Amino acid sequence: MTKLLMNRRRFLHGTALGAAALASPAYLRHGMAQTGGEVNIWTYNNFVPDAFKTQFESETGIKVNIRLVDDQGKQFNLLAAEQPNPTVDILTVAGHRYLQFIDSDLLAPMDTGRLSNWGNINPVFSESDWGTIKDQKWGAPILSGAEVLAYNTEVVSEEEALSWDTLFADKYSQQTAYILQDMMSVLMLARGYDGNMIEYMNDEAEAARIMTEMRDYLIAQKPKVRKYYDGGAEVQQMFVNQDIVLAHAWNGPIATLITDGFPVAMTIPKEGSYGFVYTMNIAKGAPNADNAYLFLNALLSSPEIGANLSRSSGFISTFKDVDQHLTEIERKATSFPEEQLAGLQFFRAEANEMKYRLMDPAVEQIKAA
Repeated sequence: MTKLLMNRRRFLHGTALGAAALASPAYLRHGMAQTGGEVNIWTYNNFVPDAFKTQFESETGIKVNIRLVDDQGKQFNLLAAEQPNPTVDILTVAGHRYLQFIDSDLLAPMDTGRLSNWGNINPVFSESDWGTIKDQKWGAPILSGAEVLAYNTEVVSEEEALSWDTLFADKYSQQTAYILQDMMSVLMLARGYDGNMIEYMNDEAEAARIMTEMRDYLIAQKPKVRKYYDGGAEVQQMFVNQDIVLAHAWNGPIATLITDGFPVAMTIPKEGSYGFVYTMNIAKGAPNADNAYLFLNALLSSPEIGANLSRSSGFISTFKDVDQHLTEIERKATSFPEEQLAGLQFFRAEANEMKYRLMDPAVEQIKAA
């Protein structure tokens, strides 16, 4: 099986590169100002495609300096230490960490009026409630991750995979797996509750009642689950070994299986799901703010760029019409139909102290049952 995996990976990697080369877009539109100078960016690996960086520098004369980050907490600490004179112009913040950065006065509100290409972002991401805090936008959404229902296409039908209920069906008993803590939030949403628990911040008794309801349901379903798991590699191996045919998972590990050629697909079920968004934000006191806005506007200029962002990072693009610029296998791995995206909600942090104070003991009680 390992040899098969490697052979498929080499083949698909080659075909993806060929498709990308044939579809190389003209990133920037005529009339881009030749300003010179530089823009300093802190971001994750492959979040600025090399081809885009090269062409932006060529057409604007602006040097793009990228410092790779691998942890939101480290990035926060570094930015806080540099205030009030940061060295960075653009940084990459996950939406559920917004409050920490905003409350610490580390970000500048996003002036979307300076981004003529703002409308190229799918409103599911740009206009969702998580992105507006204190009546301000704070970043440009570029990539997203989602909790999905993954399924073996040779066993489970596409119609069955459109509901979270299938994960608990007797038909697939002992052939399922999920991340227990994350599943509790998704289950709340599927049952019509607020999985972020913001609605219950002033009614902890109701929050506790809901958490007890979720706990008791999952205890009742425990005989049917093959395994509660923690890491992406674990769920991949269970699918490859045919230990499971259904799983709640983050999209990234499943996307890897899809591009490796395994008979696995994923959906955002009709009851909805949760996700997170990576945004590009402008630091408060950014030394090259004008160049930062020029860079962001160029990045948002076309769905081809969104496709390359998705292709290089493995995350879901937030751009409109990006699926038209992906190969068939890339679409299966990194995009969802509009009607499924419409059901995607996003993790928020306002009620986390209460939520996890209630959830953590419930998770331990489920495991011990």
